Parts: sequence; C-alpha cells; structure tokens
Amino acid sequence: MRILLRLIGFSFKYKQRLLLAYACTIAVTAFALAIPWILGIAVDEVVRSGEVGPLIFLASLILVISVLRGVAAYGQQYLGEALGQRVAYDIRNTFYERLQRLSFGFHDNQRSGDLMSRATADVEGVRMFIQGGLIRGAYMVLLILGVSVILIISSWKLALMSLVFVPFIILRTATIMLEMRRNWMAERTEMGHLNTVLQENLAGQRVVKAFAAEDLESEKFNYHASEVARYGFTAERLQAITTSLNNFFLLGGTGVILWFGGLQVVNGSMTEGELVSFVLFMGLLAIPVRMTAWIVNSFSRAMSSGERIFYVLDAESPVKEKRNALDIPRVRGDVRFEDVAFGYSELSPVLKGVDFEAPRAKVVAILGAPGSGKTTVVHLIPRFYDVSEGRITVDGMDIRDVTLASLRRNVGIVQQDVFIFTSTIRANIAYGSVDAPMEDVVRAAKAAQLHDYIESMPDGYDTYVGERGVTLSGGQRQRLAIARTLLLDPPILILDDSTSSVDTETEHLIRQALDTLIQGRTTFVIAHRLSSVKNADMILVMKEGRIVQQGVHEELVSVPGPYQEIYELQLRPQEVEVNGGGSLTSGGTGAASVSLETRTLNVEGTS
Repeated sequence: MRILLRLIGFSFKYKQRLLLAYACTIAVTAFALAIPWILGIAVDEVVRSGEVGPLIFLASLILVISVLRGVAAYGQQYLGEALGQRVAYDIRNTFYERLQRLSFGFHDNQRSGDLMSRATADVEGVRMFIQGGLIRGAYMVLLILGVSVILIISSWKLALMSLVFVPFIILRTATIMLEMRRNWMAERTEMGHLNTVLQENLAGQRVVKAFAAEDLESEKFNYHASEVARYGFTAERLQAITTSLNNFFLLGGTGVILWFGGLQVVNGSMTEGELVSFVLFMGLLAIPVRMTAWIVNSFSRAMSSGERIFYVLDAESPVKEKRNALDIPRVRGDVRFEDVAFGYSELSPVLKGVDFEAPRAKVVAILGAPGSGKTTVVHLIPRFYDVSEGRITVDGMDIRDVTLASLRRNVGIVQQDVFIFTSTIRANIAYGSVDAPMEDVVRAAKAAQLHDYIESMPDGYDTYVGERGVTLSGGQRQRLAIARTLLLDPPILILDDSTSSVDTETEHLIRQALDTLIQGRTTFVIAHRLSSVKNADMILVMKEGRIVQQGVHEELVSVPGPYQEIYELQLRPQEVEVNGGGSLTSGGTGAASVSLETRTLNVEGTS
C-alpha cells in the first residue's frame, strides 16, 4: 500500500486535472444511476395510465442524460489518460535523473537491460494504473456504493439477498491481488533479463558473429522470452478466472432478485417499475464486477513496477555530496594521496596505504601489472568512488568537502574504454563543452592529430560516427576522446592508457601534441609501455594495491625491482639494437633520446 500511495503522490502535482477527472467520474456515476430509476418510472406510468405523453418526456430525458453521460465519460477518459502520461513523464525523468547521480559503485552491480526495463515497461505499468486503477477504479467504487445504497433504500430485504455474493467477490479479489503481484514481479524481473540479453547482443554483434554464436544467443533470448510469455499467460488466466467467477456471482444475485422480487410484485408489495429498476441496477453492477479483475491486475502490476522503480529512486549512492560542500573555481592542481585505502567491498581490498604527492604541472606515471590498482587510483581523484581510509586533497582541500560538479570540472579524463556517442564528430568533441566555439573544437582536434582525417570526410565535423563510433578506427576513437578532454582545458588531466589503440606513428604525433598541452597541468598517465612514461616527473610502480617503487626513470632503472624488470623486457633490447649490439650499463640513459617513442615493444602482462 505504501508503494501505491507514493505513486499516487506523483499525481498530486496536477491537482486541478485530478479533481476535474474525479468530477467527471462523479458525473458519469450519477448519470448512470439516473437511467434505471427513470426507466422504472416509465414502466409504472405505462401500467398505471397507459398514456404515451409521459413516455415521450421520459424518453427525451433519458436521451439527454445519455448525451451528458457520454460527455462526462469523454472527460474522464481524456483527463485520466493525460494525467497518466504526465505522471509517467515525471517518473521517467526522475528515474533517469537519479541514474545520473548514482556513482560507479551502483552501476557496477546493475544490468543495463534491467535498468532500461524499469525506465520503460515499469513506468508504463504505472501509467496504466493512474489512468485505469486510480480514475476508473474510483468510478467502480462509486458505482458499487451508489447502487448498494439505492437497492437498500428500495428494498433492504431484496438488497441483502442480492448482495449475498459480494463477500465472495471481495475474498476472491484480495486473494488474486497477492497472487498477481507475485506473478507481475517475476514477469518484470524476466523482462529485465530479456532486455539485458537483447542489449548485450546488439552491442556485441561483432563478437557474436566472430565466434558464430548466433544459435547460443538465440537460445538465451528464447528462454527469457518464453518465461515472459509464461508469466503473461498466467496473469491473463488469473484475470479470466476472476472475471468468470464474478460474473457467476452476479448472475446468481440477479436470479435471486427475479424470483423473490417477482413474488413481491405478485403480492402487491412492489410495483413492476420498481422491480425493473432493481434488475437494471443489478445490471449496472455487472460493469464493476467484470472490471474487478482488470482493476486488480492494474493495482498488482503497479505495485510490482513501483517497487522496482523505487528501488532505484531510493538507492543510496556510495559517493555522497555534503550538504555544505564548496563549489570551487579552477584549481592549481596540487594533488595528494594520504595513506589511502580502498575496496569495492569490505571483502576485496584493492588499495592499501597509497601515499604520494603530485605537485602542480607535473607528470605522474603509474605502472603495474593488470589488477595492481592503477586505474582505481586515478578513478578516486574525480570521486567516481570514495576512499575507505585516508584522504585525497586538491590544493590542500579534501575532495569530499567540495561539490562533485566543481571537482569534475577540474579533472579531465581519457579512459581506456573509449565511449563515442551516436552523433556527429563535432558533438562528440564538444560533449563536455556544448557551447564551445568552432575554432576551439578545431584546435582540440588538431592537438589530438584528428583534424586532417575529419577534413577528409564529406561532411567534415558534421559527419555522423554511428553507434559507439563504429565507423571510426580504434585509434581515431582514442584521438577523439583526447580532443574531447582537451577542449575542457582541465588543470588536472588523466590519461588512462590513452594511446593503447593507436599505431606507433600516431602515438608519436599525439605525444608531440600532448607535450605542449600538458604544460601547466597536473597529469596522471597510465601506460603499458615504458617509452610512454620514462620522461615523467615521477613514476609510481604498483603491485597488489601498493606503491612498491617511486622515483624517476634514471633512479628506478638502476635499482633491482619491478621497474628494472620491465625495462629489461621492453627498452633494453631496443637500445642494444639501436647501438649496434653494444651494451649499456644498468643506469645508462644515453640512448634515452634515440627515437624510442616510435619503436616500442608491448609485452603482455607488464601493464
């Protein structure tokens, strides 16, 4: 019930529309109750006087009431549907807005297809409840109450006999509501699974076809589709059974009226017209009785859908913004980690005792094997996640004391997994600065070595790149992401293996541009290749969530440890080759300036 009350609360925003809908509902009910009463009077007039004149007046009155009832019914339907659409609009937008505010920690544990199902099918279930259950349900309740009162006033004995089946209808309705709610919850869950399979299949079509896994994907989809169909069939079966039973109870009551009421007419205690009215009023009950199953279905579906929607709306984001958080301007860029620990859960620590300082405008490189915590370190800076212990400061301010928006305006990041939106090249570059002038977009594209390629396209910067940038190569997507970040002009820059998908020549060109653009920025670089980081102001070598080595290239290469091992695998063979087979001392750096940027060896397992 609490879920239904919360859903109904969304409609209170449109009180005027809601009140008008209920006014039309009351009018429809009143006009519906008037017609059997007038027909009863007409029958008595014919039996008593046998004159046609009163019948013409009563027939005209019924015609006018029918027209008015039609107008009121139109208003009820129109206003109810309009109200349902507006509530669905508000809930869908609130749901989407909430998704934008939840941190990585929430999205890591959710399936995209299931969230899409909640935002579409579940919101549609709520819309049907507002239009049907909330408005039409009120009509059903008013009609039952109105008919019951009139029947009791007309003949309380006959009313009690005719309504003897009502308790059975109420009991059946309560039972079926619980069963249908469980059924709808299971159906909504399966629909989420189905959407997940569909979403992953469409996004991974290249992989599916590369492994000839079409049959496997079809089996997965068919299984969940059959489960959705099974639950849908169960819901329809329950609704049909309820409708049939309620009709049986109604017809039983009508039979009792004809038998007992007929005896009263014969005895003279009831007129023919009163009996006709009584039977017609019982006929009016057929509408709410037959609609009971549909209303119950609407309520049950709304409760299950509302529960799934409010799960997201009520979700607590692991990353919370303080109520009095500061909105900071552009920062200098001094970043410090103070004994930082972090884990995605209490049972899986990822970082332990991370402590270092990145001064303003310096380049900090982070190396380590896969799973060592490199990317996690940089994801803590813009507060994609919050530290478990210790703290991170920017210009001496704890990042938990500032607003997320102002913090992230100061941090630009090019992630390893580049995401390109289905739009134009210009829109993708200007994604974080939609009002940026064209000359700035072009400047960022040139800096990322992408301008010449864009100009070669027929539509230039207005070229559409397809879903997830499918029309671009891996290197072009990487450079577009770099241009997008550079356009923000952030004082803190994060490059998460941002040259992993480009060829050696392109990497060299990008680095030349970045060497100029990183001036004045605090830059964090995660890379697999030593050639990418050997000139950094500080190099951090990570292992199992800890910093095991820290220093510059010349220091680390001369000390036995992980860095020297990576150097021996990657750079020393090239330096030996460049020097004609000559040898270098472990601390030698004489070959450091010899075109190593364009001749690198990426060794698996050293990142």
